Amino acid sequence: MKRRIRMGMVGGGPGAFIGPVHRLAAEMDREIELVAGAFSSDAARSIAGGAAYGIGPDRSYPSLDAMLMAERVRADGIEMVVIATPNRHHLTAAHAALEAGIAVMCDKPLTATLEEARALAAVVARAGVPFGVSYTYAGYPLVREAKARIAAGALGTICKLVVEYPQGWLAGEAVGKQAVWRVDPASAGIGGCIADIGVHAFHLVEFVSGQKVSKLLADLGSVVPDRALDDDCQVLLRFDNGARGVLLASQISVGERNGLRLRIYGDKAGLDWRQEEPNSLWLHHADGRSELIRAGDPGLSPDAVQASRTPGGHPEGYLEAFANLYRDFARLLRGEAAPLLPGLADGLRGMAFIDTAVRASQENAGWVDFTG
Repeated sequence: MKRRIRMGMVGGGPGAFIGPVHRLAAEMDREIELVAGAFSSDAARSIAGGAAYGIGPDRSYPSLDAMLMAERVRADGIEMVVIATPNRHHLTAAHAALEAGIAVMCDKPLTATLEEARALAAVVARAGVPFGVSYTYAGYPLVREAKARIAAGALGTICKLVVEYPQGWLAGEAVGKQAVWRVDPASAGIGGCIADIGVHAFHLVEFVSGQKVSKLLADLGSVVPDRALDDDCQVLLRFDNGARGVLLASQISVGERNGLRLRIYGDKAGLDWRQEEPNSLWLHHADGRSELIRAGDPGLSPDAVQASRTPGGHPEGYLEAFANLYRDFARLLRGEAAPLLPGLADGLRGMAFIDTAVRASQENAGWVDFTG
């Protein structure tokens, strides 16, 4: 039996959404175990956060520095850190962990600004330890199946790509911890909706299609009065093979929940995948036939099979997709290959997309080159 990798968490304390998700995902396959954390900068709240995870007060620290100092002298000290904080803390937290020789799984976006992302890249290069970015949707079995089919030529020449991510939870006043920091530039950075969910859509369309955005035209805005960051985004895309595309991301679309959807069209076929129905992938052929591909079906690609845990008809969802990223990360820590795990290059490219889209929209620049 493989020894479980010991993980520490930064953030994810009382009232957090993503911290418990990271913990559940990391521990699903029993390859990683949460053993310590700096769950809050307030010592009492960090202890309370640790207690919720079953972590004792002796390993619930008031800061990352305190955790690194204490854990490095323990025989059972942490071997990796997950960063589950607002964006403004990503650079400092990752920098400290990496300089201590600790592998890092960082929540997206990579940092608050592109300049910070570039600074972090230099630290990652020096540290020489595994670094992952939690672009969760890359972990779904049928997302990996779609990627494999496109790579095998099932769609032919790609000519049109449409990715949309509508939500409605920020259509009114931002209420609660999770909402407030996302609309505050001091915590979120230069982007609002574009950095919170638009970057997920950007990563997904490039990950699945294998194409890279080369130009974009961005129209970002704030629908809610006096909101400092964008909450509604439209971005036209041109890809390196000449294909056209569009990315829509919104957090003010009343009635929408988590409507991430990807459609890619080639000259032989088109595919359609929805995050809210993640176990179904439609493949529409040029001759008029429509093929429904289901999770667990016979004949799926090795990547999709490896990402699945249950037989067909037993739904797998968000937590399982997230867990696939952690299973990939565990492989890296054990010296194995994990080619589908989003890493530093994906994080850098995402931050470049956010920065380019925000600036182009503010300057009403029209079509601009995107180099990533």
